[in-house]
Amino acid sequence: MRDLLERPLRDLRISVTDRCNLRCRYCMPREVYGAEHVFLARSELLSFEEIARLARVLADQGVDKLRLTGGEPLLRRELERLVELLVAIDGIDDVALTTNGLLLAGKARSLADAGLSRVTVSLDALDDQTLQSIGDAPISATRVLEGIDAAVAVGLSPVKVNMVVRRGFNERCVLAMAERFRHRPQVLRFIEFMDVGHTNGWTSEQVVPAAEILAAIGAHWPLEPVAPNRTGEVATRYRYRDGGGEIGLIHSVSEPFCASCSRARLSADGKLFTCLFARRGHDLRALLRAGASDVAIAERTRAIWSGRGDRYSAERAAGELANSWPASAQDLKVEMSYIGG
Repeated sequence: MRDLLERPLRDLRISVTDRCNLRCRYCMPREVYGAEHVFLARSELLSFEEIARLARVLADQGVDKLRLTGGEPLLRRELERLVELLVAIDGIDDVALTTNGLLLAGKARSLADAGLSRVTVSLDALDDQTLQSIGDAPISATRVLEGIDAAVAVGLSPVKVNMVVRRGFNERCVLAMAERFRHRPQVLRFIEFMDVGHTNGWTSEQVVPAAEILAAIGAHWPLEPVAPNRTGEVATRYRYRDGGGEIGLIHSVSEPFCASCSRARLSADGKLFTCLFARRGHDLRALLRAGASDVAIAERTRAIWSGRGDRYSAERAAGELANSWPASAQDLKVEMSYIGG
């Protein structure tokens, strides 16, 4: 199954909730997601069985990697049961999870026992003052690090650690993060601040290009490139020449990788999105709850993917988006907290 640019569908990112216990400014700013914000009702969320059914249909069409996201996925009750359903699907080779790590220490063992393959943990700084400013919540890096250690201890490795680098917020923390995770089993990845949705206050001036991050780290600890593990891998890999491990750079802004993107995203309420920067999704929950057959659902998803021509980051880089500002609320890009990063 290939899209208009001959890109296959291989990866499905599944949001299990739109709720989160943080209010990170680049994802869920409190001014928008405050006490008055209305989150999805329980009845609007896909059940675990509905998620597993869609995953099974898409596995028959080439999907082999699943990633559970949110919101914060560990807020979804009994998430281990969903993991058990997903790992049992023929053709699925990898079921991973992205989390902010705050609840991970208490959940790592049960997730591993359920069959989860790996975890990725978001951590944007090591000092609590910076971390609390970014997350807009009284959080501690120690708690996140305890979650990472717990994941390693139960075999959910290699654990990947994601740091979103935003100029004026945490770029001064890059070297401290690199030093903390050198000579450790975790893989630290630096992510350029992206213009996902319309509420995070993105400006190009706040983007710290991957090349700048690479140069800063390389000046302290020389690096060399590493070949990708697989086609479509989002991070460009480098390893320390002294054997101190490796890092990754995710450069969606400065060096878009749209040409090899093989990912679709399923929202918690069952809409399929073909791009992180999409303006609208395709309602699969309605099909499920109307009693559609697997064949009908497969035909629908095939039609969606075969008509996909998304290349937003490449268009941004090429200056092709000057007139793309939405004319109405219906044309706003979907928020990351809704479909997962």
